[in-house]
Amino acid sequence: MALRTVRTDGDPVLEKKCKEVKIMTPRLKTLIEDMMETMYEENGVGLAAPQVGVLRRIVVIDCSSEEQPDDGPFVLINPVIVEREGEQTGDEGCLSVPGKVGTVTRPQKVVCEALNEEMQPIRIEAENLLARAICHELDHLEGHLYTELVEGELRDVQYAEEE
Repeated sequence: MALRTVRTDGDPVLEKKCKEVKIMTPRLKTLIEDMMETMYEENGVGLAAPQVGVLRRIVVIDCSSEEQPDDGPFVLINPVIVEREGEQTGDEGCLSVPGKVGTVTRPQKVVCEALNEEMQPIRIEAENLLARAICHELDHLEGHLYTELVEGELRDVQYAEEE
């Protein structure tokens, strides 16, 4: 596994629509492993392939916590949101827009259908942060950043240093 460079706002690859994955290859398996490692290293809850310069419909997400142990990790290949319900508004950030947050409204609940890394169909019923993360990462696959949806202005954010 290796860390990948996260592309940042202004990089043209982040504005392109991604291609469907038709077969799993050793190269794509390596990409998925690298994406997971990069997401954890950058303290993110999700990462889409275009954020590391690869225009494929692949997303990794891990919103798990002690309170929500089933909220990841997930590998989503060719993901599609098939149901949306409700509304939640809150701060959102992105590894491709470092140091900024903005207020975004997303569905409270979503149902996402995708393939896993074995190319087997999966269905995730998500709410709260996991629903927000799925919507956010799937936007990347269409060439969109959350900044297009921000209500008001982007704000600077500073994270406390790790002890």
